[in-house]
Amino acid sequence: MTDTKTGDDKTLSVNTKKTLTLKRPSVEQGTVRQNFSHGRSKSVVVETKKRKFSRPDEPAAATPAPAPVKPRPVVPTPQSQTTRERPRPSHTSERSGVVLNELSSDELEARRRALQDSKVREAEERQRAAEDAKRRAEEDARRQREREESARRQAEEEERLKVEAEARRRSEEEARRRAPAAAEQAAPEASDDNEGKGNSKGLPPKRPVPVKTEVAPRPAKPRTDDERRRGKLTLNKALSDDGEARGRSLSSMRRRQEKFRRAQHQEPREKISREVVLPETITIQELAQRMAERAVDVVKFFMKQGQMMKPGDVIDADTAELVAEEFGHTVKRVAESDVEEGLFNIADNAEDLKSRPPVVTIMGHVDHGKTSLLDAIRHANVVSGEAGGITQHIGAYQVVQDGQTITFIDTPGHAAFTAMRARGAEATDIAILVVAADDSVMPQTIESINHAKAAGVPIIVAINKIDKPQADAQKVRTELLQHEVFVESMGGEVLDVEVSAVKGTNLDKLLEAILLQSEVLELKANPDRTAEGVVIEAKLDRGRGSVATVLVQTGTLRTGDIIVAGNEWGRVRALVNDRGEQMKEAPPSMPVEILGLQGTPLAGDRIAVVESEARAREIADYRQRLAREKSVARQAGQRGSLEQMMSQLQDSGLKEFPLIIKGDVQGSIEAIASALEKLGTDEVQARIVHAGAGAITESDVSLAETSGAAIIGFNVRANKQARDAAEQAGIEIRYYNIIYDLVDDIKAAMSGLLSPERRETFLGNAEILEVFNVSKVGKVAGCRVTEGKVERGAGVRLIRDSVVIHEGKLKTLKRFKDEVSEVPSGQECGMAFENYEDIRAGDVIEAFRVEHITRTL
Repeated sequence: MTDTKTGDDKTLSVNTKKTLTLKRPSVEQGTVRQNFSHGRSKSVVVETKKRKFSRPDEPAAATPAPAPVKPRPVVPTPQSQTTRERPRPSHTSERSGVVLNELSSDELEARRRALQDSKVREAEERQRAAEDAKRRAEEDARRQREREESARRQAEEEERLKVEAEARRRSEEEARRRAPAAAEQAAPEASDDNEGKGNSKGLPPKRPVPVKTEVAPRPAKPRTDDERRRGKLTLNKALSDDGEARGRSLSSMRRRQEKFRRAQHQEPREKISREVVLPETITIQELAQRMAERAVDVVKFFMKQGQMMKPGDVIDADTAELVAEEFGHTVKRVAESDVEEGLFNIADNAEDLKSRPPVVTIMGHVDHGKTSLLDAIRHANVVSGEAGGITQHIGAYQVVQDGQTITFIDTPGHAAFTAMRARGAEATDIAILVVAADDSVMPQTIESINHAKAAGVPIIVAINKIDKPQADAQKVRTELLQHEVFVESMGGEVLDVEVSAVKGTNLDKLLEAILLQSEVLELKANPDRTAEGVVIEAKLDRGRGSVATVLVQTGTLRTGDIIVAGNEWGRVRALVNDRGEQMKEAPPSMPVEILGLQGTPLAGDRIAVVESEARAREIADYRQRLAREKSVARQAGQRGSLEQMMSQLQDSGLKEFPLIIKGDVQGSIEAIASALEKLGTDEVQARIVHAGAGAITESDVSLAETSGAAIIGFNVRANKQARDAAEQAGIEIRYYNIIYDLVDDIKAAMSGLLSPERRETFLGNAEILEVFNVSKVGKVAGCRVTEGKVERGAGVRLIRDSVVIHEGKLKTLKRFKDEVSEVPSGQECGMAFENYEDIRAGDVIEAFRVEHITRTL
């Protein structure tokens, strides 16, 4: 160890080559322990740099800038030069070695990875920068080409404009050259004067007036490429990225200028007067559209009138007409029913009419042999198919006699089928009135005569059953006179034929009489027009849907035609004749079954062919809406307010028998409904909750359960689901196939709703002679029976001064001390009333018996 002292410095030299000095170095290093969470710690090297101050004797330029890499060298004194140069590097290396030793291997690895990642990123950035530079170069080249192309086009456009200006100048010179000679002479004089004046003043001579147009070719300026196509989006502009915003197009600018000019001059648009079609009701929006006006203007018009309306509000035709006329339009009023115009009763030309077969309706009283007569004519057994031998539907058939066709319509004769018989008379040409020779004229025979006369149909009388021993044809003719039916044999014009359906007697004569009558009528129709007809019967078939039996009256009905029948419409899918054969078309006077209707029409509805489905749907919707409104109005009229209904029920004591009726065809349902309506009285009546054609379904059972109604099936049955639901709900379903039985059963059931009749029978009178007080009994009247007799248990009235004081029953009736059942007239007895003791001598006791008798309809 060596100790050396030199001046102010003191240096210690150690064998470990560590140099200790008293002077503080410019950069001091130290180690700090940094603590982290979870007990971790780390040694961190901290360097403290000493701030250096320049001496005043040193020049400012000699002061170097501080650099972290090369520290400023310190000029040592000659005494300590060796000791100051060598120890500093060894001291620094020692410190850095300590720092490196203190870093862990994980940290060294992390630093190495970070260094490698930074190198990779630098390489990627250099590659990306090279690609960007290449792309920019290509973009610059493309833009340069586009600028060159634009400059070339501009040059071409300028050249074209120059050529056009030159051509225009030449044309103007040519026009001036052809001007009148006077103008040519005046022009040189004026030019000479101008030149003289100009020269005298030392100014250049003035140009003639026409030359001024050549000096400034004004259209050339706005037709440059940049200004002409400024607002248009070209391919170059779309691809160029110069940030230039797109301007307004030329068309937009023109529209804007036109609008501004119109606003300046306030040019009113030309008013166009239109014919506005007005229905019965219309919305304001629809009215404005038909007038080609704004809905806001129409609303403003109403506001001026003091009404606050909206575009969706509905106004009537009168108000709409006032508005349309106020706006300067003409009005054409149409009704909603106009959709049916041109549907029926289309006029035919006389030369287009051709002969058609007669339509014959067989009418008469029940069981007079109408269907048997038709059966004999058709040689087919029709009666066996009807329940009980009664015709319950309208049947339509065709037969051929001597090469001529006759259409027969068979109508029921029962009183319940009046409406069906009336429809048969409306659709027919000739009515055959069948009267049994052994039964003569009956009520429904008279009804048939009235129907035929109301329809204006000629009658042929067929006196049937002449084969019976008790037949009297002359009696029939005589009784027909009472109803203004005059047969030929009695001096009238009505044909009569005596026939026998069983023996087939005189059937040929009957057919000949029909053909003779049809010749007199001259029946004709136009088969080459759209078909019209009438629905004879309609039903809902489970397999075929809605089936309507239609009699074609004029025109020819073909498969595929679009038809309207009452409230329903559809396309004819199939035509089936009376023998079950499918046909392509049905000429006039031919009865056919039609398949393809959307719903089941009503019997008696008229049918017509229309040109399109849209028209058919429009007509059907109108008719359905009309029927719905009528139904609602009728129900509202019947129902009234709840208080009125309850008061009516309380006042009248009316009881209702609710029914749900399902039948096979519409005509049968109508007949049943009319028959049940006639059964009603002031006390009880049948209320039909629902009636329709088709099978009994589960919904019918649900409706019956809700309304407490009985279900009646006429020639229909309930499906399994409906039967199960009815059994579960405890609702009885009654099936019928004869209308007599149905009406009788409903009549008996409705009779059960009638309150029993109270019938009172007078027994006798007794006069009170004296009143006794008896213990445990009360007051007892000693009486003498003056009239009739008095019975124990009978009803009694106590009458005082001819006024009924009390009405009740006798408690005791004694003769002497014995209880007796009755006391005859002239004998004395004792009487006591139940719960009443205000009796006096001189009062009269009236005895009577009350009976309750069951009533029937």
